[in-house]
Amino acid sequence: MTRTRSTITRAAVLTGAAGAVVLCAAGPAAAETEVAEPATFTSAFTAMATPDMVVNPDGVPTPGEAGASGTFTYRINSDLDVICYDITLSGVTPPYASPAKTATHIHEAAAGQSGPPRIAFPNPEDDGSGRLVSSGCLQGPFTTGVAPEGTDTGSGFTLAEIEADPSAFSTDTHTSAFTAGAVRGQLTEIPAGGVETGMGGTADGAGTDTAPLAGVAAAALLAGGGAVALRRRTTRG
Repeated sequence: MTRTRSTITRAAVLTGAAGAVVLCAAGPAAAETEVAEPATFTSAFTAMATPDMVVNPDGVPTPGEAGASGTFTYRINSDLDVICYDITLSGVTPPYASPAKTATHIHEAAAGQSGPPRIAFPNPEDDGSGRLVSSGCLQGPFTTGVAPEGTDTGSGFTLAEIEADPSAFSTDTHTSAFTAGAVRGQLTEIPAGGVETGMGGTADGAGTDTAPLAGVAAAALLAGGGAVALRRRTTRG
């Protein structure tokens, strides 16, 4: 990774920090500016978030909301620094709460560890079925509203860092009853190449392997975002 990370104090970077919790608005206000979906993506990731994955600021397992679950699907174009998100929560009870500007994040935190938020997403809202959903696309530079030592934890962060080591990142959402996290999951890469955007044919015609579509579409359907198809990974200049 090209960015040098400064040491960040535990109380400042964790969304469950005692005394720092504030209620977040129910709507998508205060999230990064939404942008249009790009034509291509360089990678894709999913996370199945559960209460048992949550840890407190000391990295101690601290179960989230019993019976809750979440599916987070992210599609990245790291050349443009754009991330598209499809998030579905089930059994999570608002109100949301976090010292960050929203309560739904990607954290730089390996499994079983705590770490700072790097991206803040609009909090999922009820779609009328009882599920909480959120989808769209954000473009960097990213900010989280958490600024230990005067530096926002999103400052200098790029999506290429997720692509370099996805296992070092988790995603979660926080509520007033579960400030350490209602649910949490680790990012896992899913195929993002070999299929045209849209529901048409392959990028290169005959002979192109279309198998990756199944994994991406399945993850997106779980996330409530509908079928997703991705173009071939773009060539880095």
